[in-house]
This record gives sequence, C-alpha cells and structure tokens, in this order.
Amino acid sequence: MTAATSLIPGLDDIVRHGAPERRLEAISRIAELFFEDAETLPPRHIDLFDGLLIALVPHAHTYARVDLAERLSRLKRAPRVLVGRLARENEIMVAGPLLRRSPALDEDELVEIARAKGQGHLLAMSERPSLPPKLTDVLVRRGDRDVVRRTASNDGAQFSATGYSELVDRAGKDGVLTLAVGRRGDLPDAHLRTLLAGAHGVIRRRLADVVKPERQAKIEQVMAELASKPGPPAGKRNFVPAQRTVLVLYQAGGLNEGALLGFARSHQYEDAVATLAAMSGLEIETLDRLVSGPRHDPVLIVGRTIGLDWITVHALILMRIGPKRIPAPVDIEAARISYARLVPTTAERVVMFWKARH
Repeated sequence: MTAATSLIPGLDDIVRHGAPERRLEAISRIAELFFEDAETLPPRHIDLFDGLLIALVPHAHTYARVDLAERLSRLKRAPRVLVGRLARENEIMVAGPLLRRSPALDEDELVEIARAKGQGHLLAMSERPSLPPKLTDVLVRRGDRDVVRRTASNDGAQFSATGYSELVDRAGKDGVLTLAVGRRGDLPDAHLRTLLAGAHGVIRRRLADVVKPERQAKIEQVMAELASKPGPPAGKRNFVPAQRTVLVLYQAGGLNEGALLGFARSHQYEDAVATLAAMSGLEIETLDRLVSGPRHDPVLIVGRTIGLDWITVHALILMRIGPKRIPAPVDIEAARISYARLVPTTAERVVMFWKARH
C-alpha cells in the first residue's frame, strides 16, 4: 500500500495539469497495484483505490477505460463507485462489460441504468447471468426487439406476472419471440395458453418441436384444447358495405392495386377481399374461405393471376393473420420465393378450378 498512498500528494497536480501520458501512467500504476491483491484487500483499501481511480479515470483515453472496465467486470470485490460510474458511461464499449457481468452492480443500480440509458446498455444487461424480475420488467417494457428476445432467451432471467404479460403481448407480433418465450420452463400455464392462442399455426408447430420433452406434452395439450374450440360462425362477416365501397371505387376508376394495398395495410379485411374478388372474378364467399384458411397459398395464387406486386401480396399475408401477429421472417421469405417462382398460367388454372368448383 505504500506505493499507492505515495501517489496521493501529487494526485491533484496530475489531474489538473498532468499531460495525458502522465495521467495514463498513473492510472496504469494504481490499477496494477489494485489488481495484484484485489481478492484479499480489506474494504477500506478498496475504498482508497476507488477514490484514487475516480479522480483519474474521467481524464483517461477511451481505450484505457475500456481495458479497466473489462478487468473490473470480472471481480467480485471491485471499487463500487468506480464501477457504477463506468457502467453509466454513454460509451457502450466502456459500460458494456460491467453491465453484462459485474457482480459489483446491485439490482437497484441496474434498474436505474436501465431506466435511463439506451438500447445498447439494455442489450448488454440482458446478457447478465441472472436477471431479477425488477430488472426484466424494465427490459421488457423499454427494450427493442433484440433486447426483449435476448432477455426472454436468458435462462437466468426471472419475470414477474406483469413482465410475462408484456412478453406474451409482444410475442403476438414476433414469431421469434414466441419461440423464446414458449421454451421457458417457468412460463405459467395461463400465459402459455395465451401465447399459443395468439401464435400462427406454423409457430405453434415449430415450438412443439424445439422445446424439451417434458414441455412438449403441455404444449400439445394446450394446442389440442385450442383446436377443439369452435371457430367463428359461418357467415359472420358482412361484405355488403364492402361491396358498396368496391362499386364506388369502380365507378370512380379507382378499383386497382393501390386501393387493394391500402385496404390490406389497414387490415380492412372485408374491403380487401371484396376488392380482390372484383379484380379476380372469384366469388366473395369463395375468396373468404380461401384467404381465411390455414395457408398463404391462395393469396399467392390469386395475386399471381392478376399480376400483383410482392409488396401487395405481402400486405395481404399480414392482413390475413391479423394485426397483432407477425410471422417468422423465414416463413415470409419462403412465401416470397414461392410467389416469384409461381408461373402465371399455373395460377390461372387453379383459379379456373376454384370458379368451376364453387
């Protein structure tokens, strides 16, 4: 400790008037002295190093702060004030290592940082070995897609009832998140049921394939219960107002792909189906049964027949699965490839078959 305390008399001069090289040398010397005996130093000596380094670190180059943060992040007995200050830096290369794993940061500090900082800081925190419910509440509420997915995939994360409700609600718009949440062994049965009820059929089946065997039985049970529930009664949708809308569009010369795209993006199902029926020559009832079925294929086939752009077909796919559900990117890409490869004459033959059949 003699070498460390000998720096105290000249510390003010180093901070105020010292050249960058001199400050860097001081930080390096003090840090090395600390790391030599970090695991055995008594608390009062750790506090001494805390004060010495806090005075110098704000003046250090970024690379020096990054190196110091990286080394401190692996210590159980690190200078708490210094760790807290580095973890609050806007430079994520400095804050990141401490936010990811430093045991010197307590729950209240982490929650405070999570409430104040940006997505890079939240993403780093989502990778911690353990995440208490108080912290995951903030991560799920404030985090973007990547933060929430990483948090849900963290085996050391714990969630409150509120946190799980928010997770399940966000999963309704994110197939990847649905898989991450559904894999969790601590997901309550009520939330699992809600999760599966809001998931697309493809995601349900994929989830049943990727979870642990002991979880598969429960998922299959819930899926069977959902499948046995009666669907909406036939003829529930009223297409009469939509037909009037289509007639007005036709008379005004506005019955075109632009109108269809607008209806699809606004999730105006009846108007979109009625417009698609008028453009394709199919009966509305026939199109309704096809579009609301379990597969995207009818939308691809009808779209290819009347020459729709992929952007419109994509919007129709999103419309048919509902505003709160987002299919997995891999499924959308598969549909795009299928649409690109679909030969118009083949699509026309299928549409002719549908017309003759119905």
